Amino acid sequence: MRAAALLDRVLADSGGRRPVVLIDGGSGSGKTTLAGELLHEFRARGFGGAQLVSLDDAYPGWGGLAAASRAVHRDMLSRAHPGYESWDWAADAPGPWRDIDASAPLIIEGCGALSRESAPLATTAVWIELDEAHRKPRALSRPGDIGVFEEFWEMWAAQEREHWRRNAPFLLADVVIEDTPDA
Repeated sequence: MRAAALLDRVLADSGGRRPVVLIDGGSGSGKTTLAGELLHEFRARGFGGAQLVSLDDAYPGWGGLAAASRAVHRDMLSRAHPGYESWDWAADAPGPWRDIDASAPLIIEGCGALSRESAPLATTAVWIELDEAHRKPRALSRPGDIGVFEEFWEMWAAQEREHWRRNAPFLLADVVIEDTPDA
């Protein structure tokens, strides 16, 4: 399912409410690509205020998957004035607070986006499935991650496995996308 078909599903699922889409999956599965395509599709259909939050901007360092996952529910979806504390990767320190427009369509993508707490607050929850043998080379070859992510791969993969064990996001998803290695 690509972006146009996914947006049709999202709009049907939202039933006139503000669309809130959570996209989860293992590192390198294609979440960021799909989220960007979906954002483009939202805007092409007249939803100019649609917004995208990448959890890469919210993880408080390499050990922060669980903290960012909690922030999705607590700060991004449950507050009257939603937002999140960004992370300054260069300084390895918290960055500025980022506001989220509570009235505009919202896409949140990243490992940990879909949890038992966040799923009920989404209009559409998406899981992207791709095996680790294909995800790892993709993730390690992304611009900005070359030569950096490899050192943290095992630590990050352990956090993903814990998230999957605790939340089973693949079972919470409304849509499961089986990605292909060449996609």
